[in-house]
Amino acid sequence: MFENLTDRLEGVFKKLRGHGKLTEENIQEAMQEVRRALLEADVNFQVVKDFVARVTEKAIGQEVLASLSPGQQVIKVVHDELVELLGSKTSGLSLDGRQPVTIMLAGLQGSGKTTTAAKLALRLKNQGRRPFLVPADVYRPAAIEQLHVLGAQVDVPVFASTPEDKPVEISRRALAEATDKNYDTVIIDTAGRLHVDEALMEELKAISRAVSLTEVLFVADAMTGQDAVTVAEKFNADLEITGVILTKMEGDARGGAALSVKKVTGRPIKFVGMGEGMDALEIFHPDRAASRILGMGDMLSLIEKAEAVVDEKKARKLATKIQKNAFSLEDFLDQIQQIKKMGNLEQLMSMIPGINKLRQLKEAPKPDERELTKTEAIIRSMTIKERQNYLIINASRRVRIAKGSGTSVNEVNRVLKSYAMMLKMMKKLKGKPALQGGKRRKLPKGLVR
Repeated sequence: MFENLTDRLEGVFKKLRGHGKLTEENIQEAMQEVRRALLEADVNFQVVKDFVARVTEKAIGQEVLASLSPGQQVIKVVHDELVELLGSKTSGLSLDGRQPVTIMLAGLQGSGKTTTAAKLALRLKNQGRRPFLVPADVYRPAAIEQLHVLGAQVDVPVFASTPEDKPVEISRRALAEATDKNYDTVIIDTAGRLHVDEALMEELKAISRAVSLTEVLFVADAMTGQDAVTVAEKFNADLEITGVILTKMEGDARGGAALSVKKVTGRPIKFVGMGEGMDALEIFHPDRAASRILGMGDMLSLIEKAEAVVDEKKARKLATKIQKNAFSLEDFLDQIQQIKKMGNLEQLMSMIPGINKLRQLKEAPKPDERELTKTEAIIRSMTIKERQNYLIINASRRVRIAKGSGTSVNEVNRVLKSYAMMLKMMKKLKGKPALQGGKRRKLPKGLVR
């Protein structure tokens, strides 16, 4: 999402690093470029003005100008101010205290509230809680049915409301049922409008008075940029929201909403939607987001994604196979499936430090989800014996596999060649253990993940 902004800022900092010694003039010039980059990213004008002023003031301080690497010091100042702008610390949900916890999702029509309600329910369920979904949007056709379908998909119970019911009564009865059935988290999906109006706000206020809400989360489409921030400000003035969820953060939005909403509303971004899958709702970490904006990557999030999909038993079993030179195409297929579970390849690559510099090279490899899908189809078209011993795959077998997977013989050959190269690399890795203090050192646990 922040790719264009990252490219612009990296250009600015490259110039700064080129100066052996920085002057106030150098910094002022760089800050003007930072200002333009932020405005182009659709960041609120006043937010940009304040941000640049704070960075400039700190960057022209004697500590920075007199340092051995002033360019790096300026980048650190920008990073620290970005973290502050994005919210300074990670903000979670208030899940302690009175039970059940009641969460209301509010926002305009089309922001993704209903899908987000199901995603949030799944996330809480995976944390060991017992969520209860409440469809209180009685105006949008099929909104209630949609939440029931999504609830079944994530295996979370949904309150039985109808379009004839009043949203306030739905919320009140749902809370009573949640208490009776010992559900500890009630998530209310409310109606939206195409724009903010008096009727919408009055209805949301009435729900708030009826069920004593723990959290009021404003759901906004990150693709709408400054419009999302303006609407968030209005909702906050009327409802006193407790946090923001930005959806469609995996898209090509310029980033203005994420960089402006905390400063404008005073409310933190709590979650971000990073895809269409029900598991694609992530906690928002300001420090990690700042690092990604500055091209420093986000290895912590990448590691967390890997840990979420890795089966420890399978990992140990795979490590043993590699040690015994028994890594088969079946294992290769399993690794592909684990990678796909981690999410979009572009998103995963954006978390690797320095990846933006690599992308600028013409010969740099481009991540392609379709290639993974093709490889998966090719391996699935093989027999068990072929997956266990690729050396038996002769010309006629390759033709059959290509036909069965809807690919070409050349593509089958490419997969087999990649697999063979992988085996050679694993053999070298196994044969040359790292040394530490002159002794053999075991490969780190989980290296194969």
